[in-house]
Amino acid sequence: MSNRINRNYIQAYSKLELLAKQVVEGFITGHHKSPFHGFSVEFAEHRLYNPGESTRHIDWKLYAKTEKYFIKRYEEETNLRCHIVIDNSASMHFPFDKKPSISNPNKSTFSVYAAAAIIEILKQQRDAFGLSVFSDRIEYSSIIKNNSAHQKMIYNELEKLLENKKPEVNTNSSIAESLHQIAEMTHKRSLIVIFSDMFESNEDEEAIFNALQHLKHFKHEVILFQVVQTKLEVDFDYQNRPYKFIDSETGEILKLNPKDIKSKYIEQIKEYNNNIKLKCGQYNIDFVEVDIEKGFDAILLPYILKRKKMM
Repeated sequence: MSNRINRNYIQAYSKLELLAKQVVEGFITGHHKSPFHGFSVEFAEHRLYNPGESTRHIDWKLYAKTEKYFIKRYEEETNLRCHIVIDNSASMHFPFDKKPSISNPNKSTFSVYAAAAIIEILKQQRDAFGLSVFSDRIEYSSIIKNNSAHQKMIYNELEKLLENKKPEVNTNSSIAESLHQIAEMTHKRSLIVIFSDMFESNEDEEAIFNALQHLKHFKHEVILFQVVQTKLEVDFDYQNRPYKFIDSETGEILKLNPKDIKSKYIEQIKEYNNNIKLKCGQYNIDFVEVDIEKGFDAILLPYILKRKKMM
């Protein structure tokens, strides 16, 4: 009996959905006080109980009167709409020299698992969610809904990202253009959650900042998760030997010893990141730099705190 239940449970959920549930459960367990505390719903109506459903919301007092099983249906006191945006440009597949997994991710797989975990939280809290994926164009964009069929459709698209290899170079990704399109497509006020390394070689910083401002113009709340591999991309911590560096977006090749440019690189990357933080502060956008080696709490906790502020 136990084995049959386990098999049915596994068949009911995709691998990504199971992993997302585990990430969320681990996150909640790691906090003594539930981050979901304070979320509440109010009673709306009854409906007949269907065999096989959870008995959690059966109205036992009504059963005592009628000898029939009824489920209490609830509606949210508040309803959040969340649009998750994932950058799928070539640079998001760094580091390139390993097979990515949930325990050993590159930036793309980390973003997918983090997005799946947020969707699991949204579903638990009866919030609506949608997904957009972009590289050199909008590759995928869904409407914003909240039901199990929609969740499975979104997870199916996320699983496709896990299966994809690094795009070819010269993707000519345009963060700004994609964000402008997403701002125009998302009509109702929403929380926009962006996963991107913000490494853009084809446009200046001001274009990206204008796109972020466009989102705020439509009254959206925005969390920008800058997803990086801190050791190599920020600290430039390479061994003292010659390397061949290939620009993942343009294919340009540089042969050099990292120590020769390390101090200048760190100076410039800090300046670039500080500019992003400054502009996000001016536009009232939550900016969170996330190291993919540090786990998912750095994603989930800022999201929960942002949701609480909005509610």
